[in-house]
Amino acid sequence: MNAKEIAAAVPESAWFKSSYSTGSGGECVEVAARPYTIHVRDSKDTARPGLVVGTGAWAAFVGYTVDQAV
Repeated sequence: MNAKEIAAAVPESAWFKSSYSTGSGGECVEVAARPYTIHVRDSKDTARPGLVVGTGAWAAFVGYTVDQAV
């Protein structure tokens, strides 16, 4: 499966924008959770391939970022 096929497998209704994204541009990230993967894309250019990671890797990433913010 290539990047376009993976992106097509995620319905538009599954994507949500990061609460840290602003309306003025810049940090615009969207995330879609699927049963075994997390999809991340640039909300300013949704036609570009995004990033797909396993749920365990996503949990580790989020845990790391939370630890760094404290």
